[in-house]
Amino acid sequence: MCKAQSVNSGLALRGCCLELIRSLSKLHQLSGMASSDKPEVVERDVKEKGHKEDDKEEGKGGFIEKVKDFIHDIGEKIEETIGFGKPTADVTAVHIPKINLERADIVIDVLIKNPNPIPIPLIDINYLVESDGRKLVSGLIPDSGTIHAHGEETVKIPVTLIYDDIKNAYDDIKPGMIIPYKIKVDLIVDVPVFGRLTLPLEKNGEIPIPYKPDIDLEKIKFERFSFEETVAILHLKLENKNDFDLALNSLDYEVWLSDASIGAAELTKSAKIDKNGISYIDIPITFRPKDFGSALWDMIRGKGTGYTMKGHIDVDTPFGAMKLPISKEGGTTRLKKNKEDGGDDDDDDED
Repeated sequence: MCKAQSVNSGLALRGCCLELIRSLSKLHQLSGMASSDKPEVVERDVKEKGHKEDDKEEGKGGFIEKVKDFIHDIGEKIEETIGFGKPTADVTAVHIPKINLERADIVIDVLIKNPNPIPIPLIDINYLVESDGRKLVSGLIPDSGTIHAHGEETVKIPVTLIYDDIKNAYDDIKPGMIIPYKIKVDLIVDVPVFGRLTLPLEKNGEIPIPYKPDIDLEKIKFERFSFEETVAILHLKLENKNDFDLALNSLDYEVWLSDASIGAAELTKSAKIDKNGISYIDIPITFRPKDFGSALWDMIRGKGTGYTMKGHIDVDTPFGAMKLPISKEGGTTRLKKNKEDGGDDDDDDED
């Protein structure tokens, strides 16, 4: 089957070449006539001489147009005979596999279709990401592979946005914002008959400039108090300073009272923090008060105690999953006990 197709293609190509030779012969005859035919020289007045020169220019123009038409016809005949065509391309998707406070990794999926009977090389990929006409990042990917004959292939273009570079370049872009973007891609391919072609593509969308949530340890509430082991609840206030919602999945943290670490943990916790909103969550912790020294007595006397808290929260966003840091240093909190432990568990202590 393949051999028969090869023979048929060869015969078709041979016929096309013979047609090319015949056309070239005709072109040669036209050229010879244009150069060898010399009209008789006759003295005429200035007006007639001007008309003669105009006719000569028109003759030259007509000859050039014939050459252009001839070349165009030959190209069409070769295209029809062998089956060459222009490839097509489209941006099918834009992914953000990783995003944090420092950077966003973007992957652009471009589907390229090759209608030709031979593979075509993808020579270069030029890309530009801009926002409101201002460049965010650009680059060139050379020698980007080959598109199979009569096939299609999805080419993945990796792009990285460094937020510090963007914020340093444009003062009006602030953490927490959502900015529009336009991705421009030029695919440069080399196709027989057509030569080197540029396939321009565009895609619009939005991307965030994330900002870490603000955290505050408002109070520590005893569930069970003992010098050997105390179970307490940390009442946390989380403030979302982004223009998009955060869906909390889990968090890890470590807490210090004065300079003493009272514990660290990782836990699953679900909560929604609206854009530019506040949410409260309670997380349990177990510690040994006798290890704290003076910080313990300050808490027992009802005095405020300095604390530090550090960790991360895993959240889902409209732009994908993020792991954002949380931290608070130099804060002050208070400690309350339940009534059964001799404390004052009034409603005023509840958030």
